[in-house]
Amino acid sequence: MTIRTILVDDESLAIQGLKLRLDPHEDVEIVETCSNGREAIRAIKTHKPDLVFLDIQMPGFDGFSVVQGMMEVEPPLFIFVTAYSDHAIRAFEAQAVDYLMKPVDEGRLADALDRVRQRLSEKRQVQEVEKLREVLAEVAPDAMNEFAADGDAPAANRFEKLINIKDRGQIFRVDVDSIERIDAAGDYMCIYTADNSLILRETMKDLEKRLDPRNFQRVHRSTIVNLSQVRQVKPHTNGECFLVLESGAQVKVSRSYRDVVARFVH
Repeated sequence: MTIRTILVDDESLAIQGLKLRLDPHEDVEIVETCSNGREAIRAIKTHKPDLVFLDIQMPGFDGFSVVQGMMEVEPPLFIFVTAYSDHAIRAFEAQAVDYLMKPVDEGRLADALDRVRQRLSEKRQVQEVEKLREVLAEVAPDAMNEFAADGDAPAANRFEKLINIKDRGQIFRVDVDSIERIDAAGDYMCIYTADNSLILRETMKDLEKRLDPRNFQRVHRSTIVNLSQVRQVKPHTNGECFLVLESGAQVKVSRSYRDVVARFVH
């Protein structure tokens, strides 16, 4: 698997240094180098790379502006490389794979590339499954029905295992399995674990895409529950019910979502 890569930095010596450190990694193919943010946006849209090493402090468009410029296209993976440590929180908010300080440490670089390989492998696996679904839907609809029932397990790897949440000026790395429930408030999500509650700025629709639906199901217009945390189902009036969670918290299940929950809770 080749990792098609673009390097972006306004300092030519920084690009040369990064090239030298990447040289031992034979699966990394550098397809372009850029000296500013505008060049980077054009190069990314032209080459459609897998990975971009991106400096933050650049004249004109900075690194974060480059990421924002990718909103209309499928973005590559980003690793921020900078001399300044005070941008780390914004980097993780931008869902960067990693945040490396200059001069780049070879061990930290190797770890970051391992994470890139894992994400690309999961992404390509999902793409292969989707292509197979399309072919089966055309030539063998009956087989497609069987595949739909059995074929989702490998794709489950695409869902998040850890979520970075910036709250109260800190970054919390939350194990997804520890999440008990999620409540929506506009564009903010309140994430509840057994011993903490954190605020995440993200829409429920986007957050749902990152969570494995075998474990996380919406039980109300504004509530998602981790079904593995459910310990009791209590019937209520008008076809509604309450889920009693591991912590003792009770979550109301609206009538329109009751059938969804019934498929998972026994």
